[in-house]
Amino acid sequence: MTQIYLIALGSNRRHHHHGLPAAVLRAALQDLAGRGIRVLRAAPIIASAPIGPSLRRYANSAAVVASDLAPGAMLDLLKAVEADFGRRSGGQRWSSRVLDLDIILWSDGAFAEPGLIIPHSLFRQRDFVLRPAVAIAPQWRDPVTGLSLRQLTARLTRSRPTPR
Repeated sequence: MTQIYLIALGSNRRHHHHGLPAAVLRAALQDLAGRGIRVLRAAPIIASAPIGPSLRRYANSAAVVASDLAPGAMLDLLKAVEADFGRRSGGQRWSSRVLDLDIILWSDGAFAEPGLIIPHSLFRQRDFVLRPAVAIAPQWRDPVTGLSLRQLTARLTRSRPTPR
């Protein structure tokens, strides 16, 4: 049975073969397609400020993908792609990385098992996830709040203090 996922992509380190972070994201989408994941839509790549100790700006995007993989198997595949791009497990949280792939939403709604919670627990507060996601799936609803990505983005934008 075909599953649809919203995947967030991020990179803020150059890759020895693919180059700058934006090129890493494009290469990651090609890699996913080469592994049988159908990339239905890919968002434009945006630049964002880092969270945590990293000082390097991120390239971020999102993709709507289709696969017969269940959520746990999809996570395993995403982790394998990250590892193939040079990401090592056990590193400092929020440190610079060549590639970060996260499952944000899933067509069947909510899912929870050790090591994987869908929807992603922090996506509602992250502009660098919502901005690309709303560009490709504005009507997709968060199964927890019932709000669409467009509504979540509007709420996040309204909650930011206005610069003076």
